[in-house]
Amino acid sequence: MTLAIAERVDSRREKVVRHFALTDTIFHWACRLAAILVLVILGGVFVSLVSGSWAALDKFGFAFLTTARWSPVTETFGALAPIYGTLITSGIAILIAVPVGIGIAVFLTELCPRPLRRPIAIAVELLAGIPSIIYGIWGLFVFAPFLQRTLQPFLIDVFANVPVLNAVFAGPPYGIGILTSSLILAIMILPFIASITKDVFDTVPGVLKESAYGIGCTTWEVVRRIVIPHTRVGIMGGVMLALGRALGETMAVTFVIGNSHRLTASIIAPGTTISATIANEFTEADADVYVSSLMSLGLILFFITFLILAAARYMLLRMGRQAGA
Repeated sequence: MTLAIAERVDSRREKVVRHFALTDTIFHWACRLAAILVLVILGGVFVSLVSGSWAALDKFGFAFLTTARWSPVTETFGALAPIYGTLITSGIAILIAVPVGIGIAVFLTELCPRPLRRPIAIAVELLAGIPSIIYGIWGLFVFAPFLQRTLQPFLIDVFANVPVLNAVFAGPPYGIGILTSSLILAIMILPFIASITKDVFDTVPGVLKESAYGIGCTTWEVVRRIVIPHTRVGIMGGVMLALGRALGETMAVTFVIGNSHRLTASIIAPGTTISATIANEFTEADADVYVSSLMSLGLILFFITFLILAAARYMLLRMGRQAGA
């Protein structure tokens, strides 16, 4: 009787072990297939872009990257102006949004009264939920006219006699232009930086901050010497996420940048970006080389995003190693 019970227990235990082994194997292969699927999709996108852009790259060669002329009539295309506009607008947006976003995170974690923290944090996060086309409409009909009457004339007058800066802020105040689109992008990416930075600030052990305050450190010293060094990897991750959003933003930028294929030193003047050019002209492209040129712009944006994210991962890896050391 005892032997039969033991055999029954062993059989049941063996079934449980087999069940666990089967579910673990299924889980293992499901995760592996998910990872492989991502690589397959990424590879498919890359192959499609290369295939679609081959005609333009074969016709124009390297000159496609160094030429600013964009003429569908003569079928002469160059990507320099969209590349320049993409990098400039994203760069200005990051320069504006990063300090503001970190300031919001510092205020919410260190200075804000406790009853107001949650409402302000929710208000900041709601900015990320507004569709980009709403930002574009608001920028075109409200923000751009406001800048045309106020900020742009002020910048033109202030820097009129300053070398170099008079070229950066030159031209009539159109309202729309590179500066306007950069400010719109800064507003759009601000919630990403502020929310992620706040979350990583909250991970700082309270004992570290309390110890710093206990020896007489000010809030500025605590943030500078305790909070930011402890969370710099997370902050950089948030900045890179925001930069990726800025590089690929389409509709909001299309509304307010002016869509002009020309190079100019002035950030007040109209310009264009890769995403705006594709969105504006893809439905009008009737020639094969025209379509291929637009596909080439997509391929260039793919490479720009990939290089920036790869550089960010390398920086995060080095920062993590230095923190561990």
